[in-house]
Amino acid sequence: MNKFGFVLHPLAAHDVARKYPPLKYLPDSWVEGLLNRMGPQFVSQITDLRSATGATADGCFVGCMTTSRQLVQWPPERAYARILGAIDLAARWGARIVGLGAFTAVVGDKGITLADRAAVAITTGNSYTVYTAIEGARKAAELMGLRVAESRAAVLGATGSIGRACALLLAPEVGALSLVGRRPEALDAVAEEVLGETGARPETFTDVPAGVRDADIVLAVTSATEAIIGPDDVKPGAVVCDVARPRNVARAVAEERDDVLVIEGGAVAVPGEGFDFGFDFGFPPGLAYACMAETMILALEGRFEDYSLGPELQLGQVREMGALAVKHGFRLAGFRCFERTVPDEEIARKRERAGR
Repeated sequence: MNKFGFVLHPLAAHDVARKYPPLKYLPDSWVEGLLNRMGPQFVSQITDLRSATGATADGCFVGCMTTSRQLVQWPPERAYARILGAIDLAARWGARIVGLGAFTAVVGDKGITLADRAAVAITTGNSYTVYTAIEGARKAAELMGLRVAESRAAVLGATGSIGRACALLLAPEVGALSLVGRRPEALDAVAEEVLGETGARPETFTDVPAGVRDADIVLAVTSATEAIIGPDDVKPGAVVCDVARPRNVARAVAEERDDVLVIEGGAVAVPGEGFDFGFDFGFPPGLAYACMAETMILALEGRFEDYSLGPELQLGQVREMGALAVKHGFRLAGFRCFERTVPDEEIARKRERAGR
């Protein structure tokens, strides 16, 4: 049997209150203290995930009861121990490959150490995340009346594994490219790689507003634990694709800018009508994050091997995952913004407000 697991965690302390409502009255530090005493939690089980090829797989979702802030601030060894506990729980259930969700895929060396220590195959899901982010941004730009080949794109978090891959794949498609990150030396290294691989010469920025100010297309893929893009940072008519969790884009951008299209990156339609995952992670039935979908696709394909690991994603794996998604019937879902569907009529209004 093709079985997979996927590790989730609360992005912030207030997310824990979704499952345990009384905790919403406690300070965040108290909630995190309680989480420290909790082991991994079995969240749900799904059965008979069916590919377009007829292949099937079963899966389980396991909670690593640790917030984003804790995973970032703890020493890597402490974070590894928490995440490995969740991986082991999925393995005992029978999973042969386990996907890492949100910050469990970011800790330390981005899955390499966890894969070395786990008894099962590990994927961060980042390859399909990159593929869907670019596909979604491209389609959204076209709907907003942008000519992608003449547009400036900005990648926030360009020195990370997802950001670097996005930069390399976007560079040949766009008119100009901005790379935004915290470390100048790392930005310069990515810029040199982009130039060597594609011939495009990107600009680099360490200041977020400066880096996105002139961008028509913004891909936000940083590991920041709070929003870093505000309503005054983006130009009229821009498309902002927020791939990060927690979100990089403030809710106010979507609420106050009726001339800007904000979309969530990585929303994927799973084969089968309204497939039910057995718990609420903010998407309606039948939709999954791309990182979840990558884990499912590898299980359906019978590829129980480590995938999408480390700080430098292999572009070959990104392209392969896009092809495997089509083979098994996974596809980019309609656009979503802060847990709601963005209808075509709304996009048309934003395009009109932008003067296109």
